Parts: sequence; C-alpha cells; structure tokens
Amino acid sequence: MKHTVSEITLGNGGKGLLIHVPNASVMSFDINFRAGEFLVEPNKWEVPHLMEHVVLGANELIPRARDFQAELERNGAYSNASTSVYDITYEAECADFEWDRVFDLLLVAITKPLFLEEEFKAEYGNVQEEMAARANNHFRRLSLEMRKQLGLLVKTDAERLRLMPNVTVNDVKQHYIKTHTAKNLRFVIAGDITPKRRDHIKNVLEMIELPRSGRRYQLPHERPRKQESATYIRNRAVENLYFYIDTFMKRRLSDPEADALNIVNTMLTETLYSKILGTARERGLVYGMSSGLSQTKQVSNWWFGAQVSDKNAPALMNIISSELKKVMDGNIAEDDIAVTKQYSLGRFQRSAQTVGGTAAGYTGRYFFDEVIEDYYNIPSRIQAVTKQAIVDIARCMFADNIWGFGVLGDCGKQYAEQLRDQISQLWNIQE
Repeated sequence: MKHTVSEITLGNGGKGLLIHVPNASVMSFDINFRAGEFLVEPNKWEVPHLMEHVVLGANELIPRARDFQAELERNGAYSNASTSVYDITYEAECADFEWDRVFDLLLVAITKPLFLEEEFKAEYGNVQEEMAARANNHFRRLSLEMRKQLGLLVKTDAERLRLMPNVTVNDVKQHYIKTHTAKNLRFVIAGDITPKRRDHIKNVLEMIELPRSGRRYQLPHERPRKQESATYIRNRAVENLYFYIDTFMKRRLSDPEADALNIVNTMLTETLYSKILGTARERGLVYGMSSGLSQTKQVSNWWFGAQVSDKNAPALMNIISSELKKVMDGNIAEDDIAVTKQYSLGRFQRSAQTVGGTAAGYTGRYFFDEVIEDYYNIPSRIQAVTKQAIVDIARCMFADNIWGFGVLGDCGKQYAEQLRDQISQLWNIQE
C-alpha cells in the first residue's frame, strides 16, 4: 500500500513511527517495551509472559477482563499481545471510524492495569495450558533444546512449566514497574493519519501516564558455541524424524548481506522448484522444508529444518550438503538468481496489501534496533544482489565453525550422529 513514514520523538523519552496510508479503512497499533525474559532471574522466567496476559485485562476504567475485552472488541476490533526473550508488544487493529476509542482503551490497559489476584490465577492456568500445547509442537521442542545447548537465552517449555510456581502476582507488578516506562516505549501506528490525527496521537502519547524515569534496555549479548555432538530427543510416538541445522556468524549482517542471504535462502528451499526442496520432492524424499535467517545483537543465524522419514534422511542430507557446497563454490546460474529475484519482488509486493501488513514491514527492525526500513528501496536492493555477494555471505555463514544439528524422533542417537557427520564437511570447507 502507498504510504509515508515519519518518526516522532516524545518529550517523555518515548519514540515511534507514524505510517500514513491515505484513505485506509483500518488503523493498527503496535506498542512495544523492551521487557522480555532476559530481564528477569532464570528461576522467574515466566514473569514477562504472565504479565503480558494480565495487562490487557482488568484496569482502572473497566475492572474485569472479560468486560474490557467486550468493550474493546464490540465493533470488530482485535487486540493481542506477545512476549519474546527481548520484548513485549501489545497490538490492536480496528475500523477507522473508531480508531481513537480503541487507541484510548489500549493505552488505558497498558497504563492502568489492576493485577487482580483472581485474574492472575486464571491467566496462570491459561499460560500452563498454552505451554503444554506448545510442548506438543515437535519443531518448537527441538529448536528450543538445540538453542539451549548452543548457549542462547532460552528455556524449553518443560522448564518453563516447572518454573511457573516461582512466580507471584507481586513479581509481575514489580516487572511492570521496572519496564513500563515512557523511555522504554516504542510504537508503530499505521492508518489514515491526517495532520489532525497525528497531532492528537502525539499529544496523547506525550501525556501517557507512565513514569518518565527508567530507560530503554539494551539487547543482551548472546554468544553461541559449537555443539560437539548432535542434539537427540527421543520420542517413540513420532514415526518420521524432525531435524534442524543451525549455523552462526559472529557478527550482524549488513543490509546488502541480508539481501543476498535472503535471495539464496529462497533459491534453496522456499519454492517447490527450489534447489534443495524441489530436488528432494522430485525424488520423493520429503514433503516440505523450511529455512530462514535470524539475528541477535552481535550474531547472525541461518537455519534449515524439515520432517523426513528415517530411510530418506541420508539422501536429503546429501542434497542439502551438495547444494550448499555449490553455492559456496560459486556454482550458481545467473538465470536462477534472476528468477529468484523476480519471485522475491512479487512476494514483497504481496506482503503489504493491508495496513497491518504494511506496519509489519517496519515493526520488527524498528523495535529491534530502531532502524527505519526504506520500504520503497527494497525492490532496488533485491535487484542489486549479485552472484558474488551471495557466494561471499554464504561462505561467511559457515566460516566461524559455530553450528548445531538436532533430531527429534525414534531413530537413535547413533543414527543422529551419522546424519550430523554427513553435513559436517560444510564447516570443514571453511576451516
């Protein structure tokens, strides 16, 4: 969607983006605080998650969670919240005709929560159910266990369930006081933000009833370490095996490097004609496969994962290894790069068909390191990716020899180690 972006810095220390989408029929709000699990003691890991559940509940205006939700959503509006290791983000989306009413209600919830003991107990039970359900996600379980062994800031869902009894409603209140301050506030608001609405939004946020003390907390330093053996989680009920491959570089990606790595990542797994997934499907080895990029404060990560039968896993590892070697050797056809760029351009255009989708193009990066993406320059960035840039960043992602391999299933630890050995040469090439 066509839009313009402006950043505003408030007198109270908060800051954020206003995304004007002319004549939009929807308004979206994302309100962020650096308030995730890295800020609490390990034995109190679930404090931020429990806090997120109770903040959008009973408040001084409407002292009952169900009544508050009914009021906020009565015209079809939507609200939710999410917690990560780093942040808590509160979000809402509504029809344009009631944007100010929903905005005011969202801010009341964030600034005037009551933290009632009975609602804390109810949400405690809901979080337990949520954690138990997540524990049934085999990919999630394997990923968390691997990242724990790699030395990243993470707890498995089983650990989180065990730690929950350590959390009290007072812990939640204290974490709220520590983190929900004006200086720790970041926001992205998108919709038909006329000059009059812009002034109103700025004035409301300038006067927000949050302490002016506090600070925007810095991201933690996470330094992954190489796994010397495969992570193996036995699950007799799983017929196929689930696996992940993680490789890390000891620095952040530059934007051109991220663009190049995204292109080769798409080329390898993201379509049914991609080099790894397409080849594997053509040979009847695997139904689907995923891969992606992530970054922490000082580290970049490239991962691959799939569900595959025990008998097909060695052949799939061979394809993964072979195709990644081709990339690092520069054995890539210019035509394949051109086709992948066209696919990426089309996907980019599809990603911002709604107000929420447009806002999402800014929130992740802005909340992470306060960089404002140049949305209209992304097509040019995609087109600027070269074959050499792809080869260089692919090699860099394996050069530091920090990696892990994990399997969940009933194939046995020895078999998991054999699969790990098949791909280990990818890092040896770079040594």
